[in-house]
Amino acid sequence: MDSLSTANVEFCLDMFKELNNNNVGDNIFFSPLSLLYALSMILLGARGNSAQQVEKVLHFNHIAESLKPEFKGSAKCSHAGRIHSEFGVLFSQIIQPDSNYTLSIANRLYGTKAMSFHQQYLSCSEKFYQARLQTVDFEQSTEETRQTINAWVERKTNGKIKNVVLESSISSSAVMLLVNAVYFKGKWESAFIKKETINCRFKSPKCPGKPVALMYQERKFNLSVIQDPYMQILELKYHGGISMYVMLPESDLSQIENKLTFQNLMNWTNPRKMSAQYVKVFLPQFKIEKNYEIKRNLKALGLKDIFSESRADFSGIASGGRLYLSKLMHKSYIEVTEDGTEAAAISESNVVEKLLPESTVFRADHPFIFVIRKNDVILFSGKVSCP
Repeated sequence: MDSLSTANVEFCLDMFKELNNNNVGDNIFFSPLSLLYALSMILLGARGNSAQQVEKVLHFNHIAESLKPEFKGSAKCSHAGRIHSEFGVLFSQIIQPDSNYTLSIANRLYGTKAMSFHQQYLSCSEKFYQARLQTVDFEQSTEETRQTINAWVERKTNGKIKNVVLESSISSSAVMLLVNAVYFKGKWESAFIKKETINCRFKSPKCPGKPVALMYQERKFNLSVIQDPYMQILELKYHGGISMYVMLPESDLSQIENKLTFQNLMNWTNPRKMSAQYVKVFLPQFKIEKNYEIKRNLKALGLKDIFSESRADFSGIASGGRLYLSKLMHKSYIEVTEDGTEAAAISESNVVEKLLPESTVFRADHPFIFVIRKNDVILFSGKVSCP
C-alpha cells in the first residue's frame, strides 16, 4: 500500500470507532475517502498548529516529504506539497465518467463575503480537489445561502442527497462552512434475482424480529473464516473493480469492533487470503442515509484548532481577519438492492444452480460491518444494525 492508501484506512478506522461510540446501536455509513478529500482541501490553506493537527488526524504526518504548502508567491500549484497532487491523481482514477458505477463526491467551501480569499488557494483547491470556495452572505442571507448549498449538493449527487444543510443549522455568525456529500450506486458482477428474495426476521437488539427482505444467490464467491474473533468475510464484487467486504460475526458484533485495527482489517479483507468457494448468500436489502455534523467527532480525534476562532490559522486561504471553520457537514447515501443488476442475471444462473456442489451458507440476518473498497482505497465504511 502506498502512503495515501494507508492514511485512508487509518483515518477510516478512527472515524468508524468515533461514530460508533457516539451512535451506539445505530446504523453507520460514511465515506472516509470523501472526508479525506474535504479535510485535505482544508489542509491546503492551513498553517502552523492548525496544519499539524490536520496532518496528524489524517495520518499524513508520517509521510516523508513535506506536506505543508509553500507557494512562495508563485501563481502555480506545484509548490503545494506532494500529497495534494497525489489526491488529484487518485480522484481521476476513481471518479471515471465511463465507469460501470456511479460515484459522486461533492466538496465545497462556503466563506463569508467579509473575507478576501487568496486567488492561488481558490485555483489550487479546484485543480487538486475539483472543489472551489464560494463567497456567500451568512449574516444577511442565511436562509438563501442554505437553499443555495442544498440545491448544489442535490445537483451534484443526481438528486439523491437533499437538504444536507437543515433549517437553523447555520447561523448568521458563521464565517466558513465545508459541505461534503457522497453518493454511490454500483451493479453487482453476480446479480441477485428478485424472485429469489425471501422475507425473514432480522435478529438485532436494535430492531428485534423486524421483517426484512433477504436477497439470495448461490455461486462461487471469495470467502474466508476468521477464528479470532469468529466471523465470515464475504467479497461481493461490483462492476468496475469495486468490492464490498461483509464482516459477519457468529453472534456478537462487538467482538469484531474491538479488534478493528489497520493490520487486522487489511488481513481480513485481503482477496489473496480468501478462497473461491460455492456460497449460499443471504444479504438484506438496506438503505442508509446519514447526515453527520462531524465537527465534534473530529475534535475528539484531536482536530481542534481549525474550529476555534482564536486559534485557527487559515492564512493560506485568506488574510486580514480571523477565519475558522464553523461547521463540517457530511451526508452519505447507499442503497443495496437487486435493482440495476437483474438484467445481468442471464438464464445460465438457473442452470448452474442445479449443478452446484455443497455450499457454505452466509446468512446476514443479524448485524454486520462492511467496507466498500477499490484496490487498497476504502471508499465507504458502515455498520448495519437494523436494515
